[in-house]
Amino acid sequence: MTDVFPDFLQPIPHPIAASHGVRLLLWRDDLRNPDLPGNKARKLKYNLLQARAEGQARLLTFGGAYSNHLAAVAAAGRLHSFETVGLVRGEEYRPLNPTLARCAADGMALHYLDRATYRRRAEPGFLVEMQQRFGPAYLLPEGGTNTLALRGVAELISELRQHTAFDAVAVAAGTGGTLAGLALGVAEASYPARVVGVAALKGADFLRDEVNTLLATAGAPGAGYELHIGYHFGGYAKLPAGLRTFIQEFEADYGVLLDPIYTGKLLVGVLDLIAQGHFAPGSTVVAVHTGGLQAWAGFLR
Repeated sequence: MTDVFPDFLQPIPHPIAASHGVRLLLWRDDLRNPDLPGNKARKLKYNLLQARAEGQARLLTFGGAYSNHLAAVAAAGRLHSFETVGLVRGEEYRPLNPTLARCAADGMALHYLDRATYRRRAEPGFLVEMQQRFGPAYLLPEGGTNTLALRGVAELISELRQHTAFDAVAVAAGTGGTLAGLALGVAEASYPARVVGVAALKGADFLRDEVNTLLATAGAPGAGYELHIGYHFGGYAKLPAGLRTFIQEFEADYGVLLDPIYTGKLLVGVLDLIAQGHFAPGSTVVAVHTGGLQAWAGFLR
């Protein structure tokens, strides 16, 4: 196969990769849709179609104050003519932070849940209460992760195969939905590539159960994947000096801004795994930039 590198598939000639004989590529999902960038567009694709098929005019979902998912749902509502309601973890603060201000500008109605209440977000009885209060609405879980979301993410595998052969595809993991979707795509294509997840949060062992459940529900209980949990840099949304410096140097060297919550940790993890010999010489490893650059609004650059 002759490789064809469009703007959204970028070689990363990092010295670590080069010295270990690994070809590292970066799939730029952050560039695919300027209005709705990153993996969130993939997760929402079939959910929006299902909402329309059910005759729903409103989307109801959950997220933290800097949630990429809330921002994506609000944008999707504006683009596809849905009302949107965001149930936000924690207390309301004014002025709104840049993420929630963007959500509001896109038409999302924001309501706040204290942390004890927010922890009930997956309880069936609580969801009925929220539907009665804010519905009728099509319910999207936190992070947008469900079986329909996996279907949208799985399509990335066929897109990638149109441009290059690869031995591994790697993605940051938060709720596990994108990781599960890639594993589903590889399994259904019977494609001999490893699917590698790098957890963005501390104590992420539980994600294995989450991913396994998602894959079983999607009809692919045996789909293979790896989850690496040692690159969280202290926890979700933690940006210590070492990670910040890595992101700054990566942008200077390759012209790519990584987000501070997910993809920065992903590239640190992938390069460390390469340095450890985790991928055989001659391998092609594709890391997926899932977007999320709006998260920089919550950090000083």
